Amino acid sequence: MKKIILVGYMGSGKTTVGKKLGIDLAIPFIDLDHFIENKEQLTINEIFKQKGEVYFRKVEHFWFNELLNTDEQFVLSLGGGTPCYANNHLKLQDNRVQSFYLKASVSTLVERLKNSNRPLLQNIDDLPTYIAQHLFERNYFYNFSKHILPINNKDITAICHEILSIIKKND
Repeated sequence: MKKIILVGYMGSGKTTVGKKLGIDLAIPFIDLDHFIENKEQLTINEIFKQKGEVYFRKVEHFWFNELLNTDEQFVLSLGGGTPCYANNHLKLQDNRVQSFYLKASVSTLVERLKNSNRPLLQNIDDLPTYIAQHLFERNYFYNFSKHILPINNKDITAICHEILSIIKKND
């Protein structure tokens, strides 16, 4: 089995789906942001505040590559911006991985994120426009995923079932 990488915008369910997939496949689940926080001994917000986004993106790229270069099998959920920097999107085509873009509509994401306490969304006045602009900018990178999985109106079980079916066909 190949490494499984989950890509998508915040609120698309990468972490929730990833945890369930890890259990279903009996392999570890890794959230890249949490992995970086453990390695850096700082939260992502603290890294951004203390060292800046450029530093964060370098560290993110480094640890993403380190994980991909291990022999371990795992489910890895990327941060929403990870594919958009340092040519990370090209890694989604690597023959050692099965990459999945959990594609949600703007309205689905707004519904999931409207009551969120995520720091990036704290001072946003027009959430639908903000998400639509971000998705427009990021879709190019997300679409490098080997599999694009529409997730609107699907629960976690259905999404995991679809991913597991694709994995079985391709491994």
